[in-house]
Amino acid sequence: MRAAQVQGFGGPEMLVPVELPDPVPGPGEVLIEVAYADTIFVETQLRTGWGREYFPTTPPYVPGGGVSGVVAAVGPDVDGAWLGRRVVSHVTGSYASKATAAVTSLTPVPAGLDLLTAAALAHDGVTATGLLELTAVTADDQVLVLGASGGMGTLLVQLARSRGARVTALARGAEKLALVRELGATAAVDITAGDWPERVREARGGDGVREAMGRDGADVVLDGVGGQLGAVALALTADGGRFSAHGAPTGGFATVDTAEAERRGIKVYGIGDVQFGPAEVRRLMALALDEAAAGRLRVVVGAVFPVERAGEAHARIEGRGVVGKVVLKV
Repeated sequence: MRAAQVQGFGGPEMLVPVELPDPVPGPGEVLIEVAYADTIFVETQLRTGWGREYFPTTPPYVPGGGVSGVVAAVGPDVDGAWLGRRVVSHVTGSYASKATAAVTSLTPVPAGLDLLTAAALAHDGVTATGLLELTAVTADDQVLVLGASGGMGTLLVQLARSRGARVTALARGAEKLALVRELGATAAVDITAGDWPERVREARGGDGVREAMGRDGADVVLDGVGGQLGAVALALTADGGRFSAHGAPTGGFATVDTAEAERRGIKVYGIGDVQFGPAEVRRLMALALDEAAAGRLRVVVGAVFPVERAGEAHARIEGRGVVGKVVLKV
C-alpha cells in the first residue's frame, strides 16, 4: 500500500512517501480502502518529537488517526454487511491507502455527504460537538473562541451560534476574520493585535444591546491555541464561567492559574476531558456527520494534498497559512 512515513524526528522533510505491506483485518476488524485522511496540528508536533510523554511515538511510523473510505474486507468474526459501506473511523496510521479499524470504531457516512467532508470531521467534529456538550453552551451565553478559523474553531463558532449563543471569534488576518464572521460570529478580533484582550472586551454583540464581552467576561472560553495566549484568556472569563484549554498549536497547552480559577468559580477543562470512549466517539461523530449532511454545519477545507505530499501538507499547517482544514487525498 501507499503511505507517508515519518522516518525521523524533525521537519516536514522527514515525512516521505513509502510502499508498505497491505494490512490484514483481524478478529473484530475491517479493512478500509482509504479515500481521505484527516490531519490535525498535533501530528506536526509529534513529527518533531514533541509530546512523547503523552504520545509515545518512535520513527519510523505512519502518522494520522482519522480516515474516510469504503470497507473492503472484514475480519473472520465481523458481519459481512459492512462490506462496501462508506465509513469514517479513528485508526492508527491513517496516512495510507489502506487501514484496519475495529468494527466498533466505524460510523457510517450519511447518504449525500461526501467522503472529503466526512474525513475533515473525523477528529474536529467529535471534539467540537463534545466540547459544546461539556461546557453546556446555551442561548444565554457569551462564548469566546480562540483559533476560530482553524478546522475545529470554524465548527465551534457554528455550533455555539446554533445554540443561540453570542460568539466572539479570535483569528489572524483579514481573510480569516471575514470567514468567521461569515460563519456566524457576532464579533471578530485579530489576535495578532497587541491589545487584543482590550478589543475583545470592547467587541459588541450583533444585537447592539449588550457587549459581547462585557465587564463580566465570557461565560465560556474555548481555547484552541494554548500557550501564553490561552493563559491570558482566563482573565476574559466571567466569574462562574467555563474555560476549556484543549489546544496547543503554540507549543503547549495554556498554563491556567488554578488558584485564580478556583477563587473566581471558573470550571476548567483540559485535553483529558475530550478524550472520549468508543461509544461516545461514535455518538458525537454521528451528530457531526448528520449536521453536515443536513447543511446545518459547514466544513471548511482549505487545502487537499495527495498523501505522497504529506510533508508539504504539514508545512502548510505549521505555517498557519491555510484557512480551515488540511486533508490528505489517498
